[in-house]
Amino acid sequence: MHRLTVALLAAVDAAIAAGVGLAVILAPFTLVWVFGFGGDADWSALWPASAKVWQLGHTVPLHVTLPGEYLATVGLGVEGTSFLLSLAPLAFAAFTIIFAARSGMRASQADAWMTGVLVSSTVFGVLAILIAFSSRNAVAAVFTWQAVLLPMLLFAVPAAIGAVVTEWGEAGAGFVARARNRVELASAGWAYAPALIARGGAVVVVGLLGVGAAATFVAIIASGGEIIALFEAGQVDALGATVITLGQLAYLPTFVVWAVSFVAGPGFALGVGTSVSPASTTVGVIPGIPVLGAIPETSSPWWLLLALLPVALGAFAGWIARSRLVAASGPLRHGEHEPMGARVVITAGIAILSAGAAALLAALASGALGPGALAEVGPEPGPLALAVGLEVTVGAGILLLSPRRRTAADDVSPPAETPDSSAADTQEITPIALDRGADAAPVD
Repeated sequence: MHRLTVALLAAVDAAIAAGVGLAVILAPFTLVWVFGFGGDADWSALWPASAKVWQLGHTVPLHVTLPGEYLATVGLGVEGTSFLLSLAPLAFAAFTIIFAARSGMRASQADAWMTGVLVSSTVFGVLAILIAFSSRNAVAAVFTWQAVLLPMLLFAVPAAIGAVVTEWGEAGAGFVARARNRVELASAGWAYAPALIARGGAVVVVGLLGVGAAATFVAIIASGGEIIALFEAGQVDALGATVITLGQLAYLPTFVVWAVSFVAGPGFALGVGTSVSPASTTVGVIPGIPVLGAIPETSSPWWLLLALLPVALGAFAGWIARSRLVAASGPLRHGEHEPMGARVVITAGIAILSAGAAALLAALASGALGPGALAEVGPEPGPLALAVGLEVTVGAGILLLSPRRRTAADDVSPPAETPDSSAADTQEITPIALDRGADAAPVD
């Protein structure tokens, strides 16, 4: 495909990614403005409010300064005048990441991945600039460099990863393909190491997110009564309940990462000096957000067994890698052993990749939710990365580093060298006529 065509399609991808995210916010906000405020609606505030939610969803911190009239109306003190709001509703970031990765993959399949990634990332960055400069207001301020750089990175990095992974698997030319060919010239174990590390790490990360989603679902179902009671205590009408529900859905990926940290062991904080983990739970006054009713108020020793799930995911990733290595190496000769170096590197690579991804998820799913004690909410990247890394190392190491069980095919010894008698056996024996005289008896 022509590079200009690829560039145009990449630009369209970036515009759609930003436009859909904004439209998802503008649609419910418009309904709130129409039915909630009616004739008193200040339409000039609709776009800034929607843009700030989009920026927060792309991990841009908001520096909120509440006006004095509002503080007097709701009875808040001076300490609540200004605060940082940085806990991101990751549903918007997740949409951008998925869309960017698909855009990078399509650019690679069109044989112009660098052009596609650079153009789409630049267009998304330009749109982030326009959003930042067109949505300035006194209530929620942002640093311009954060409002541009953070959304752009959330698009550019997944787009580049999607393109490079596709290039590694499918490209026949280019520097990624040349690097892959050089790696594949190595010995059997080392040739597959990069691909197996990437595949194993992806298996663990996707599995952790699946486990976190399942744990979140179970917690919400088990605490349905508390969640409904918090809805009723808020005394909101149908419109307010709808807005609260949509806001909670936007934060659903954030809660999934919290559940991942809970399953892995470190847990998460719900305020300064609080902790929610399988080992112990210490919480103060929980905000009246209905979904937070699913947070357990006590702990149980049985919940520590949840840490076996990341170990099992590591074992599954190790099984995938070991199966590929066994298939590539074939049966072992008598007295031969599998090389250990490549398997150690693959085990460490899967654990490091999984731990890094866990730390990144924790950083994205933590931040400030309000003033005072709510300045620290979510999991800490360091403890979560350490826990996931150790658990995955144990699981993957069991399958990758254990001795290979020998089979009948492995124990076959090479045939011993014997004199080559096949030529003699296949030679044609020519009868030799012996002159025995006339009286010679015939030979039987």
